[in-house]
Amino acid sequence: MMSIVAESITRSYGDDLAVDHLDLEVGPGEIHAIVGLNGAGKTTLMRMLMGMVKPDSGRALIDGVDVVSAPPATWTQVGHMIETPFGYPELTVIENIRAAARLRGVSAGDLPSTTTAVIERFELGRWAHRRARALSMGNRQRLGLACALVHRPRIVVLDEPSNSLDPSGVVLVRDLMRHEAAGGAAMLVSSHHLDEMARVAHRISALHRGRIIGAIDPDGVDLERSFFEMVHGAEVGLREGGIDA
Repeated sequence: MMSIVAESITRSYGDDLAVDHLDLEVGPGEIHAIVGLNGAGKTTLMRMLMGMVKPDSGRALIDGVDVVSAPPATWTQVGHMIETPFGYPELTVIENIRAAARLRGVSAGDLPSTTTAVIERFELGRWAHRRARALSMGNRQRLGLACALVHRPRIVVLDEPSNSLDPSGVVLVRDLMRHEAAGGAAMLVSSHHLDEMARVAHRISALHRGRIIGAIDPDGVDLERSFFEMVHGAEVGLREGGIDA
């Protein structure tokens, strides 16, 4: 069973402190959601956890191994979709899924059955032979999710997975996240849709100005009010501390 851990992780872009000494842990079988306003640091955090961006200080760990030195065998257990869904525009849906599977360590012998299964799972059969550039935004999102999860990873990091999806796609992703977590995957998910995250998450952390400012109970009431009260309280604290909001 694998986990994701951030230990006092920090990242700045010039004078902009995107992530500020943040600690986070996602355990096996857990869906941990991060919610925050635009610019809160969600995507930067995920990029550091996936080794795409090097932290200024602190470290990110997958299965107890620093992502900076994690071997290929560790990465074959990881699936992610951050910012832009994976997909070569000139390739068809089935070709993209095959490419993603091979990149993530699926053997040539398992490729046909794996590809067929994931196309069925993400309901992409109608578009299997259509080039990615000709897909709707929603189906590009489905393709990106299919490519991220084609190898059944034990660590899953998804940035706004419901973007551009219609209601049936949102339900599909919701069911998929529950299924992956039930199988033992550690899942970190970011979203602007607090109510949607409350349907699936075991834990919800509110992120603001690169810091986790509180936890939101997924079973609570008036979640948006709770979130905005946390944000307001954090802003008041910054002003009282002499930091210009």
